[in-house]
Amino acid sequence: MAKARTTAFFCKECGYESAKWMGQCPACRAWNTMVEEPTAKREKTLSHSPSPGARPVQKPVRLDEISIEEEDRIPTGYRELDRVLGSGIVAGSLVLVGGDPGIGKSTLLLQVCRNLAEDGHRVLYISGEESLKQIKLRANRIGSISGDLLFLCETSLDNIEETIREISPEVVIVDSIQTMYREDVSSAPGSVSQVRESTNVLMQIAKGMGIAVFIVGHVTKEGVVAGPRVLEHMVDTVLYFEGERNVSYRILRGAKNRFGSTNEIGVFEMREKGLVEVENPSEYLLNGRPEEASGAVVACLIEGTRPILLEVQALVAQSNFGLPRRTTAGTDYNRVNLLMAVLEKRCHYEMNRYDAYINIAGGMRMNEPALDLAIVLALVSSMKDKPVDPKTIIFGEVGLSGEVRAVSMAEQRVKEAVKLGFETCILPKVNLDKMKKKDGIRLCGVSNIREAILLI
Repeated sequence: MAKARTTAFFCKECGYESAKWMGQCPACRAWNTMVEEPTAKREKTLSHSPSPGARPVQKPVRLDEISIEEEDRIPTGYRELDRVLGSGIVAGSLVLVGGDPGIGKSTLLLQVCRNLAEDGHRVLYISGEESLKQIKLRANRIGSISGDLLFLCETSLDNIEETIREISPEVVIVDSIQTMYREDVSSAPGSVSQVRESTNVLMQIAKGMGIAVFIVGHVTKEGVVAGPRVLEHMVDTVLYFEGERNVSYRILRGAKNRFGSTNEIGVFEMREKGLVEVENPSEYLLNGRPEEASGAVVACLIEGTRPILLEVQALVAQSNFGLPRRTTAGTDYNRVNLLMAVLEKRCHYEMNRYDAYINIAGGMRMNEPALDLAIVLALVSSMKDKPVDPKTIIFGEVGLSGEVRAVSMAEQRVKEAVKLGFETCILPKVNLDKMKKKDGIRLCGVSNIREAILLI
């Protein structure tokens, strides 16, 4: 009699299951992603009676029978986080929060728990990495905590599920999903099988009991959440916490959201007593910029629905070698090379004789096409050693023919510039023709980069 198969091979990217190892996953076409994991033990029962923990069968309903109320959204106490989530926490949602170690994921969620508990909500914070004493030390650093906030140090999903059903909280925090395990899955915590099964249990709890569940996920060296890629498909919202260790601010970015728009960002600043939200990131990023320095221009970009002003810096110096250097920080390296080639071909600047260094001040990373015109004018300003008026803002996409193409949400960008006291705006002429005149700012429409260079 053949023995029952106890192991299988799973793809770390998409969760595809196979009986044997393969070099390439047939589902997602990724190479060398198949890992061997024990399969879950599933006992067959001959009885047709429902299991003790089974949920009652739900009856189908029509769309007009479903009621949506504003009370279904729970404010977190941080407007930046509410914007990324889509104006608050949705009851019954499953939210995945990822980020580098030490970036502030646990600190932010603990501060959110404090705000929710003070507003009268029952919150359960489950930690699989820290002891209760460690959590209290971190809680004392962010300030006093009052209200119905409970803490639990546990890694067994069976015990966690029993505790949640017993106390019935409104919000649950699980830190982190890689430390959780199920008894009927024989693989180690953090493996593909354990992460997938644990997330499935938490999803059933969130949907079945109407509890908002936040799970913290570790990230790999590539910056993606560790575990199977199917984890991101199972949850309702995916939030990434980004930031550099040598920069005080942190960016919370929504990569997926079933209850709001994606690519929204929230800006926070790390201080001694925890994270503080930055309500005006444009003013924060432009603070301390030079007034009369060549190669420095201000651009306006869009993150989700929010316009952000930032400084683009360029340094062009004569090369001492046959092959000039190109260095970028905060933007796409290949895009800068393309823009320099356009300058050389369409405007006859000998860029092949100069080294070029491009930097987005403040440590931000931006790849929006509206940054093109600002990079071009920053390069020309540094090459000519001619400063650009500090009260001028620039945005526009540059094509290979040197034309300046239209960008989206131009009116919102101009409004943000007026709010911060800018007096001149260089923008695509196509956008200017469709825009109403704005008081307090001079709008200069350009159709190609030659016209833009004459304005600086």
